[in-house]
Amino acid sequence: MKQLLLSAVAVVFAGSAYAQNANQADTFKKLEDMHVAGTPLDMETIPQGGAKAEELKANLKAIKLPAGFKIDLYAIVPDARDMAVANNESVVFVGTRKQKVWSVSDRTHSRVADEVKVFAPGIKFSLPNGVCMSKDGLLYVAEQNRLLAFPAAEFFYESPDVAVSVVAETLIPKTEESYNHTARVCRIGPDNKLYVTLGQPYNVPPKEKLALYSEVGIGGIIRMDRDGSNREVFARGVRNSVGMDFNPKNGELWFTDNQVDGMGDDIPAGELNRAPKIGMNFGFPWYGGGHTRTVEYKDETPPEGVTFPEVETVAHAADLGMQFYTGKMFPEKYRGAIFSVQHGSWNRTVPVGARVMVTYLKPDGTADHMEPFAEGWLNDETGEYSGRPVDVAMLKDGSLLVSDDYSGAIYRISYHK
Repeated sequence: MKQLLLSAVAVVFAGSAYAQNANQADTFKKLEDMHVAGTPLDMETIPQGGAKAEELKANLKAIKLPAGFKIDLYAIVPDARDMAVANNESVVFVGTRKQKVWSVSDRTHSRVADEVKVFAPGIKFSLPNGVCMSKDGLLYVAEQNRLLAFPAAEFFYESPDVAVSVVAETLIPKTEESYNHTARVCRIGPDNKLYVTLGQPYNVPPKEKLALYSEVGIGGIIRMDRDGSNREVFARGVRNSVGMDFNPKNGELWFTDNQVDGMGDDIPAGELNRAPKIGMNFGFPWYGGGHTRTVEYKDETPPEGVTFPEVETVAHAADLGMQFYTGKMFPEKYRGAIFSVQHGSWNRTVPVGARVMVTYLKPDGTADHMEPFAEGWLNDETGEYSGRPVDVAMLKDGSLLVSDDYSGAIYRISYHK
């Protein structure tokens, strides 16, 4: 009897999964054909006031910034991760490592969000961490294993029905899907191609996986035409990058990378890398971070011409999102610099990170040095986090948004003489 009941339950769940997949396929077909999908008009909206807002504002009193800068609460956004500012700047799209993408509206340009609601609720997303906007108005969403495009998203986001197309049905082979290192990031390059980071699922991958990973770009960065064609591997030897941007002065790609766990508090180093051309190898898994060799590959000969980081960062701080600063609000010294975040450590006896960093460049476009810019989300005495920054994004007035998936918020850093 027990076996019959279990079989019956299995059939019910299988039927339910089939029905959900069929419903999703039907929803996609309707949206691609610009038809109404039947999604309820009552879209989930996140309240922006009350006790939650006051608690977040109180936490910000502990944040240390250079003279003249201030930080304010911009929006309450659950699980806020990667951000994409729309071209008209009335909305910021925010990815998560859950099942939702959020739209954050500031219709009056008061630099405080007036509405936060779910984006495209009829679509079942799977870890839609990566969001990026093209100059001609397409929003791209990089999920765990799919890449979607949303034309005119900044106009359609008010409705549950949005225009959508599938750019890439699978980013990695189904056999390599994992719960680990699944946060993709996407950006549009100066060549008008789509760039996507593909973290590999292991702490250090087994040797029998290397050929496959090299071929498809797992543990690297891929690029493709914006319709998904002409896919190629742009960079290899990357453990898990969750932040990248292009230097507007010369078009060079820079990206952060997270190092191997379990090697001790102070090794290996985190990374900020520069990739001026296709085909470069950044050393993983032969190197676990910076110049530190991994235990698993210490007797193996690394590839020729490995490129080491422009900046080696503190071990296990978890360097994530980054952006070149092109605004005019901040003082001259910050213009052309890189703002990046350190999410904060888990694999360390003494926690570090949970801060925004700034990296200054030399005249030749290489890194000069990195230093803290905004810190205080980590209590050094107790080791407790009040926030964990994930990404940075610049508004057109030159102020800087900082997302925080721990507290579920977006902050705005501005400068006042």
